[in-house]
Amino acid sequence: MSKKRTKRQKAIIRRRIFLTCSSAVLIAVIALIVFSVNALLNNEDKVGKISSGKNTENSSSAVSSEEIPETTATVISTGDIMVHSTQLTGAKTSSGDYDFSAFFKETASYFKAADLAVANLEVTFGGTESGKFSGYPAFNTPDSLADAIKDSGLNFLITANNHAYDTGLFGLKRTAQVLKQKGIEFTGTRETEQDPAFVIKEINNIKIGIANFTYETSGQTEGRKYLNGAIIAKEANNLINSFSYEHIDDFYATAADMISEMKSGGADYVLFYMHWGNEYRTSPDTWQKTIAQKLSNLGVNMIIGSHPHVIQPVELIRSEDGESTTVCLYSTGNCVSNQRQEIMDSCPTGHTEDGMLFEFTLKKGKDGTVLSGLNLIPTWVNKYKGGSGYLYTIYPLESADDGSAKYSLDSTAANKAAKSYERTKAIVAAGLTECQQAIGCEITFK
Repeated sequence: MSKKRTKRQKAIIRRRIFLTCSSAVLIAVIALIVFSVNALLNNEDKVGKISSGKNTENSSSAVSSEEIPETTATVISTGDIMVHSTQLTGAKTSSGDYDFSAFFKETASYFKAADLAVANLEVTFGGTESGKFSGYPAFNTPDSLADAIKDSGLNFLITANNHAYDTGLFGLKRTAQVLKQKGIEFTGTRETEQDPAFVIKEINNIKIGIANFTYETSGQTEGRKYLNGAIIAKEANNLINSFSYEHIDDFYATAADMISEMKSGGADYVLFYMHWGNEYRTSPDTWQKTIAQKLSNLGVNMIIGSHPHVIQPVELIRSEDGESTTVCLYSTGNCVSNQRQEIMDSCPTGHTEDGMLFEFTLKKGKDGTVLSGLNLIPTWVNKYKGGSGYLYTIYPLESADDGSAKYSLDSTAANKAAKSYERTKAIVAAGLTECQQAIGCEITFK
């Protein structure tokens, strides 16, 4: 019995050893399978993260420069859109409506070719509720101008200027309402305080922060805003982006906060439109120069000015810390107006007939966003008989003889266009060339 028991015990021991070894092998096989599957899944996850452009530890080394597409955004800016009484008369049709399409028939192709086309709207859409349509000194323009603007390819307006309150609080708000209804973006003024004080416009993955400010005039009542010497309603104080020369540090603080917000919002490029300076002066004043330098120090990449109704120079400004440069165009001149040489006693030189298309291109790639192109095309406004009186058309001039060679204007108009081209060239050529050389693009005026 003892021998049989011993044999049985040995058999049981051998079976236990076999089961133990088999279990160990099975566990090892399962572990190997799990490890292999996890490794495969982790590798696929990394590939997915790299291809989607998300930041991972290895993505920067794994992604070549060819996998980060370069994108560009083109912007074109022009000057002051004004509608004086003679322009109103000419645009009136037999049906009683107003047709302003003649203004932009030669510039539309330029506006439509750009990703963003900007102008200074220096009138209000106060409607018939604000009285009759009128020109200077209080601009109240038919809504059909907004239609002509949109049809032209202009898709962004700056609205903070000294005529923004020409039809009071009602007209200020109604202008914003009309632009919203027409689908035209704008900044500088707003309908309500809840509307943004600036815009971050995204074009082809490039974000451009855009702000617009106008100067205030001094007044008798402390703590109240004045535009064009007129006090504005308290409710309008925060509906117009404005600055006071007498309290300029307040503006600098506001601008610094705004720039910080833009950059926190992802802005790759910061653009300020400034309504400033002295009318009919072809050179910037001390305030313009001082403010431009401060904005450059604060991180503004480009400044485009308006208000003088004549063209002023382009300048390359270097920030005081030496870290950056700012392109500053002190004044774009008039886009369209009735400020004709023959009637302008305060500016008899013809400069009020001159404007421009100021074009620039931004390029974004793996090294960030840079200014890669800069160009300036002079424009001249022709006034001629038509409509119910006189019509007005803006002519882009890529050369002095475009008036005759490109547009077949009569000899008198072609000669005026050539003189306009030369006036603009004389003012902007030196500064524009310096800016173009700094970014390495084509020189326009040689």
